[in-house]
Amino acid sequence: MQRMSTSDFYYDLPEELIAQTPVEPRNHSRMMVLSRENDTIEHKHFYNLIDYLKKGDLLVLNDSRVLPARLYGEKIGTGSAIEFLLLEQKGDKKWEIICRPGKKAREGAEFTFGNGRLRARVLEVKEDGNRIVQFECEGNIFTALEEVGQMPLPPYITAKLEDKERYQTVYSRELGSAAAPTAGLHFTPEMLEEIKSKGVNIAYVTLHVGLGTFRPVKVDNVLEHKMHSEHYHLPAETADLINRTKAAGGRVISVGTTSCRTVESVASFNNGEIKEADGYTDIFIYPGYEFKVLDGLVTNFHLPESTLIMLVSAFYGYEKTMEAYKKAVEERYRFFSFGDAMLIL
Repeated sequence: MQRMSTSDFYYDLPEELIAQTPVEPRNHSRMMVLSRENDTIEHKHFYNLIDYLKKGDLLVLNDSRVLPARLYGEKIGTGSAIEFLLLEQKGDKKWEIICRPGKKAREGAEFTFGNGRLRARVLEVKEDGNRIVQFECEGNIFTALEEVGQMPLPPYITAKLEDKERYQTVYSRELGSAAAPTAGLHFTPEMLEEIKSKGVNIAYVTLHVGLGTFRPVKVDNVLEHKMHSEHYHLPAETADLINRTKAAGGRVISVGTTSCRTVESVASFNNGEIKEADGYTDIFIYPGYEFKVLDGLVTNFHLPESTLIMLVSAFYGYEKTMEAYKKAVEERYRFFSFGDAMLIL
């Protein structure tokens, strides 16, 4: 591909293939298996993943946990309804948020949520329309959010989520994401134990998923797109496991585009070296990118024209990726957050 247009990454998706509810049990989702070596496509289930893993491989999982970041409340003084979506913590009980309707949230405006369990005052209205707000509550804000917040499900999921934990991975630990790292939603605790007992190592990184994940690419020329920045942490233990796996000839397989972006960011920032790191990344991976760490990827099926389908195309090849998506539509796979999986090796 020479000049890449955003429209190059468009595919036609019937609305009924957008998964509204998760499959039970978690690991009974379907899984398309793509081989980079011999170009085969197989149709399996997620519980078959173990058959494709070898002793000495390393699975890298993102242990970020989704904040119940959607708040419904009212303006103090008028009682009019307001909706907040928390984006990023900026200090003690200070957050950057988006809200609607925006006209009610001018500087100095005050709001209450959960019958007064949580209060907020707008400190600043930013140029992009986001707000900086100061919250007040008894005790820990995360405890208050668990009590009064709702899961920030993506806009294409309109069904009600009965169980909040179903939009969390079973290994989520570090609170901070505005959306789930959805490739990991397919794992069960039992399946992770089975994988370990086969001699496959498991390592964790943290990348807090921002809402930029859902934002469409608005420029026609892909290279002009500016990625949102997200906070990541790659622990020393994980760096050690990645380096030992590579040295022994094993494969590093990222579960999800977030894990992929974390390990590739650290390698890119350190001349190919993997070491403990903590910071922010706005790495944009699209066709032409040379992977420094990744040998395999577990991912879901992504939105047309999104940065995520561009990342998959960079790893698997543009034409082969678009062909695989076409095949997934024909085979009636389920798409997006609660949808089916794809394994690329």
